[in-house]
Amino acid sequence: MARAMVLWLWTFIMLVAMVNGADQKDNIGVNWGNIASHPLPPSNVVGMLKDNGLNKVKLFDADSSTLNALAGTGIEVMVAIPNDMLRRLNKYKHAKEWVKKNVTKHLYDGGVNIRYVAVGNEPLLASYNDSFKQTTFPALQNIMKALEESGHGDIKASVPLNADVYESSSTMPSSGDFRGDVKDLMLDIVGFLKEKGAPFIVNIYPFLSLYQNPNFPEDFAFFDGGAKTINDNSHTYSNVFDANFDTLVWALKKNGYGDLKIVVGEIGWPTDGHIKANTKFAKKFYDGLLKKLASNKGTPMRPGPMEAYLFGLLDENMKSIDPGDFERHWGIFRYDGQPKFPMDLNGKGNDKMPIGAKGVQYMESKWCIFNTDAKNQDKIVGSVEYACSRSDCTSLGYGSSCNDLDANGNISYAFNMYFQLNDQSVEACQFDGLATITSTNASQQGCLFPIEVSQVSP
Repeated sequence: MARAMVLWLWTFIMLVAMVNGADQKDNIGVNWGNIASHPLPPSNVVGMLKDNGLNKVKLFDADSSTLNALAGTGIEVMVAIPNDMLRRLNKYKHAKEWVKKNVTKHLYDGGVNIRYVAVGNEPLLASYNDSFKQTTFPALQNIMKALEESGHGDIKASVPLNADVYESSSTMPSSGDFRGDVKDLMLDIVGFLKEKGAPFIVNIYPFLSLYQNPNFPEDFAFFDGGAKTINDNSHTYSNVFDANFDTLVWALKKNGYGDLKIVVGEIGWPTDGHIKANTKFAKKFYDGLLKKLASNKGTPMRPGPMEAYLFGLLDENMKSIDPGDFERHWGIFRYDGQPKFPMDLNGKGNDKMPIGAKGVQYMESKWCIFNTDAKNQDKIVGSVEYACSRSDCTSLGYGSSCNDLDANGNISYAFNMYFQLNDQSVEACQFDGLATITSTNASQQGCLFPIEVSQVSP
């Protein structure tokens, strides 16, 4: 009897430990974007996901090589349909073809664990000026119908939306409602999501609140307190994420969908390209976010566990910088899959460097730098402008990681970025005699002169 009691007690203790120590990473995923000149091979990236225990990934397309690399891993996948395909998918036959090619094909035994289909990417963004307003909802309906008719009704289709589809007429979340010009459409979409058991996917960026408004209180962008709070209907808000999320909750509630599941599709902090975009602030933000997610406390209006996808996994050096130079620096990992700062994905504060991509093949160890002995230095300005316009000089801006380079360093950085993006071609390091190739690492304190990932199989 005593032995049975001891066994029961031990089992109970183990169950409690399992519950209390449940893997926080079950609640989080990462966004894997691929807008890069020399992307890491999918096998390297998938290995990195597995090594770090990341069990959910959100894609921006349905690339076959990416999905093939994810096959057999058990990682939950959100495949995606780009905005420029939405119009085509307004015809059901094309939606049916898309599902067959990009979903059914990968669902064999030991295949890809597809959980969601993202229909578009922030297609109702105000700055798009209604470009996808007429095509988004029909595409969503057709994709969901095609999934169901193919026997994949457990895979849910939704539309990842920017937080600008809702707004508040005051600083209070309780004033939240859908943006006037898309409200009718949003109610159609939300009603459909409710009917099909699909979540509302929203992208929330506290960094942008700070970036877009010079008077925004900095502490309110983070989770560690210190900011002036907002009191709204007996709820207290100490950070902009909670306030933004609950503005959406109020918008849903006012329109009869207060219990609709919400997934945070993108949330993160960039590490370069702006004075507020650096590893110090990124670490501070992620430390607070991951601790919050691990607590399962949710927000004042929506307590409980939250599902969120961190943005993003890797830096992407070919993304548009129209929103700002920081757009190419959202990665938790550098372009080559190497970690930038310590963190604890379980939100317990046990910081360590994430495990970087293994087996990465780089180009040769050589750099293109400014030839200080060159005679035709009157061509420097034009050459630098040419190099930067055709590569990525976003780390040179004010407050960025390479901002402290001297004049010669700036020139060398621009030349090297152009040289690397052009596969270290000798012709890409001429600039009318202003440049020369060196085997000495040109990187300086705090400023990486990168060597690109090789696109040739070893």
